[in-house]
Amino acid sequence: MHKPPFAPPDLHEQVAIVTGASRGIGKVIALALAAAGADVVIAAKSEQSRERLPGNIHQTAEEVRALGRRALAVKTNVRNAEEVEAMVHATLDEFGRIDILLNNAGAMFWRPVLQTPVKRFDLMMEVNVRAAYLATHEVLPHMLQQGSGCIVQMSPPLALDMMAGKTPYCISKFGMSLLAMGLAQEVGEAAVRSCALWPSTAIESQATINHGLGEPKDWRKADILADATLALLKAPLQQVQGRCLIDEQALALVGVDDFAAYNCVEGAEPIRIVGDGGVQAKLWQT
Repeated sequence: MHKPPFAPPDLHEQVAIVTGASRGIGKVIALALAAAGADVVIAAKSEQSRERLPGNIHQTAEEVRALGRRALAVKTNVRNAEEVEAMVHATLDEFGRIDILLNNAGAMFWRPVLQTPVKRFDLMMEVNVRAAYLATHEVLPHMLQQGSGCIVQMSPPLALDMMAGKTPYCISKFGMSLLAMGLAQEVGEAAVRSCALWPSTAIESQATINHGLGEPKDWRKADILADATLALLKAPLQQVQGRCLIDEQALALVGVDDFAAYNCVEGAEPIRIVGDGGVQAKLWQT
């Protein structure tokens, strides 16, 4: 298993919820949290693996247990408020606490307004910003009561030059980022951190594969987002509170400035989607 290039935080006796963790980026982050000592709740819809969507919540849970940590697989449609509430209650019943929430589940449809049907727009709003709000709303009282916690939205900085050609998608993701920023202001001096995390380059995942967004030389491994999540948890609260960080910025907080090891193809230059002064990616222009 991948090991981060820095000493990860000690997450023993902590409980993490990761939505969309049956595969891809969410699964890699869930396993990284487990390797750092956390018990993990895998909240996603997939109970069976499919050809285009390999992996399921039970497989991820078994891999967490193989790392010596406890796991709870909860079938959760994040669009359903009752199911999200039930997932949070199941977490508390099983573990008695919630320390980390990573809102990773997402829906993607990169098309301009004219080419985005209302049903697609509604799907993105429900799976992205609304689902993030639902889970955040449910876990926040428990984190405030215990006096600690971390809520991470998987969403980008408010880079407006990302929007052309995919405005509906960006509306839903920017909403998550605004949630991260606003919540940080609302919790005040409580020791609950609220921030957002986003990749600076295209990442190898079922989304990039199934949507034909480049090829391996264009991607970094999902490990960079897992390490960046650990960096957000390790860095001092004031360095992350209310910020929407890209993975490279998060890793810089723990002294990492060489990202070549994360490339899917050694020596390649992955396509950048944000950072370094703006969007440079062909992916964002398709």
